Amino acid sequence: QRQMCIRDRSRPGLDRPTRVPGAERIVAVGDVHGDVAATRRVLRLAGVIDAADHWSGGTTVFVQTGDQLDRGDDEQEILDLLTRLESEAQAAGGAVHILNGNHELMNAAGDFRYVTPGGMTDFADAPGVDVTDARVREFPEALRSRAAAFLPGGAYAKVLATRNTAVVVGDSVFVHGGVLPKYAPKLQSLNEAGRRWLSEGGAPPAELMAPDGLVWLRDYSVPEPTAKACADLEAALAELKVTRMVVGHTVQARGVTSACEGKVWRIDVGIAKHYGGKPAALEIKGDQLTVLVE
Repeated sequence: QRQMCIRDRSRPGLDRPTRVPGAERIVAVGDVHGDVAATRRVLRLAGVIDAADHWSGGTTVFVQTGDQLDRGDDEQEILDLLTRLESEAQAAGGAVHILNGNHELMNAAGDFRYVTPGGMTDFADAPGVDVTDARVREFPEALRSRAAAFLPGGAYAKVLATRNTAVVVGDSVFVHGGVLPKYAPKLQSLNEAGRRWLSEGGAPPAELMAPDGLVWLRDYSVPEPTAKACADLEAALAELKVTRMVVGHTVQARGVTSACEGKVWRIDVGIAKHYGGKPAALEIKGDQLTVLVE
């Protein structure tokens, strides 16, 4: 039986601030969607793991912008790898920030439309998964172990409950979909609401699930954002007092791209097997931004 890599936190997220200091080197990657081989490739490309999958990034701050789940079979392995790297990075003077995307929240809400056949059974051997939970009975038997893992309060929902939906690192804000001006002042409360729901249950936070919310927005990720979208972006950045936004969620067929005069960087390049894209990462060193490609 596998050992789940999770730290015991009686109040998840209390040590997970929304805003953290910058670093000499920040590197970010987008959606990995259940493909652990692609995840390892992009982590090595980013220079944050060695051949044995241990942290090698030193004082680097690493951000993954959500969507570790769905479309692939290796989700438990990915979640455990990233969780372990959080501890190893901290011990080395670096940091790892893993964000929740729309697919993490969908699974917690019992929406398993994008789960692969392998993903349905991937959590059957996970410690702490309680298939006798009354909420699980409404699901087909093949999905019950997954539901037990991800419904709020479940073993892996508690892993997700240690993570933010958006994080500000220095002068960059990282988020899965994007931040509209109306949500910019609420990042802290939205992060807290998401963590609380994942840990304790209740109704999903309406603003996180909203079509224009942090994990669903695509306004900044279309090939040519409208003038209004760029104005919204500028207003959100001004409210957050940052220089740029880095987003995933929407596959960029041309690789990592920027828009709105470099104020948004789109880093979901579809690296999972489901999409067939090549690993790429965004490196930020002060004012210098570099796209890393295999």
